Amino acid sequence: MYSTYQRINNISAFVSSCLMGLLVAISVVSYIQLSVIGEPAGRLEVKPMGVQRAVSRPYSRKEQDIAFYRFDVQADLSQLFTWNTKQLFVYIIADYTNEKGISNEVVLWDRIVRRKRDARLNLESARGRYALRDPSLTFRNASPANFTLKYNVMPWIGGLTYGTAGQGSKPVPFARVKSSV
Repeated sequence: MYSTYQRINNISAFVSSCLMGLLVAISVVSYIQLSVIGEPAGRLEVKPMGVQRAVSRPYSRKEQDIAFYRFDVQADLSQLFTWNTKQLFVYIIADYTNEKGISNEVVLWDRIVRRKRDARLNLESARGRYALRDPSLTFRNASPANFTLKYNVMPWIGGLTYGTAGQGSKPVPFARVKSSV
């Protein structure tokens, strides 16, 4: 009645449809699970920044303001680890407006958390991984920077989920330029 190839085709189409349905169900359930859990509460405290004038890149001969900073972070992100969480990408951003009125959002520190036991962040007087530079080459007349601790949940199956784990208590102003490095 039916050939072997038709039977194999029907079985593989049925199995593929069931597998796709299962993947969609897992994706929806894990998204709902993360929205029920809510955002974790964390604390971010940034110390006043120091600004120095220096030649920032070897191929550029222009001097540029470079801001250095230290921060404290206390956050427990372990509640974001569910059965579908592969890893978390945690990062700190600075949001400020330069003298030209252009709004900037810059990543200053990041970490990949792969295990639930590593999801408790307790950093004191940590240095930023990346120095803060502005495309206009100066922080003169720039608005104070607001710092935010954000995360990105990367699941095994499904879409990425973004959120905020903490925010700086107050904006941090840019210090006056010290000297050339």
